[in-house]
Amino acid sequence: MHKITEIGMELDVLGENKRLAEANHALLRENNVRSIDVMGSIGAGKTALLIRIAERLAERNVRVAAVAGDVTGDDDFARLKDAGVKAVNCNTGHECHLDAHLVDHAIEHLSLEEVDVLFIENVGNLVCPSDFPLGTDLRLVLISVTEGDDMVRKHPDIFHAADVAAINKVDLAGYMEVDVQRIADDYRRITGKDLHAVSVKTGEGIDGLIAALGI
Repeated sequence: MHKITEIGMELDVLGENKRLAEANHALLRENNVRSIDVMGSIGAGKTALLIRIAERLAERNVRVAAVAGDVTGDDDFARLKDAGVKAVNCNTGHECHLDAHLVDHAIEHLSLEEVDVLFIENVGNLVCPSDFPLGTDLRLVLISVTEGDDMVRKHPDIFHAADVAAINKVDLAGYMEVDVQRIADDYRRITGKDLHAVSVKTGEGIDGLIAALGI
């Protein structure tokens, strides 16, 4: 009986998150905001990627904002602000992922009529965020060559949950002795889609990733 209660509580939590995510999505679409949930491990380069993309989009007069999600602190938020990106800090306290409720409150601090594209940078890990959609148009998962060549095989759920996936720091692949093609093959085997190879440092693949995100 105890197990049934736990399952029921989990379904309630996921069901409520789904309802709130749908409300978030409706609000963002109503304001013509393209929204992307950015998932990935700590150190994969999520914040740096968002800054690089924001710089490219600024050249086209596309207005970018971001929600910086972390368990605690404001380091990523500060980096985004210093780069000129409108940003809201969003701490989960103890949770290993953002949820639709937290995002709902975060976007209250944005003037959506002044935003064309909203990136929501999720808490850094490859497990928890997959179960909690936030109400975005797309979900992007970012990994890097510094995490090894088995990320897709170890964490298939998050790659199934994502619409687009990219591997960062490909300029370091040789130094790390990581086979990017093997990772791409793993990703294609479980999703049937292509993995985008990028380097935030050199700019390689950034334009292709932007196109894949429909921006």
